[in-house]
Amino acid sequence: MVSAGIKPLSIVSYNHLGNNDGKNLSSDAQFKSKEKSKSNCVDDILSSNKVLYPDNIDIDHTIVIKYCPTTGDSKKAMDEYISEIFMGGWNTITSYNVCEDSLLAAPLILDLILITELFERIQWKTSDMEKFERFHSVLSTLGYLCKAPLTAKHAPLVNSLFR
Repeated sequence: MVSAGIKPLSIVSYNHLGNNDGKNLSSDAQFKSKEKSKSNCVDDILSSNKVLYPDNIDIDHTIVIKYCPTTGDSKKAMDEYISEIFMGGWNTITSYNVCEDSLLAAPLILDLILITELFERIQWKTSDMEKFERFHSVLSTLGYLCKAPLTAKHAPLVNSLFR
């Protein structure tokens, strides 16, 4: 949406799941960590468009995650995006998604493995470098597929595809 020039004013995410992920996220410490990583991801995406957000990012962003054991491995998510449109109007886009959490994650894990393998093969050099170097073994580029991967010190974390 942000890359298409649509300016979210509010993002509200509600999730409930019944597997171990849901159970773990019912702990305050685990939830706060997830909430922070989701918020940082959204901030990075919003800051990638300086036309929509030239100075600072100030949107309502609410995240709710609840554990519901009978849901099993299904992840149920409702996301609502309220955006500013022409002449100060507002538009609301709401999505409701139900999927098997493990099956959703499996292709992502395969992509992470393939991208990591690709980057392990690449060497790079700029004009001011004496020799070719490899990428750091922990790749900040994986931020596009993960909310908050561990990165090398001073390496940028990129969550926005267009940034």
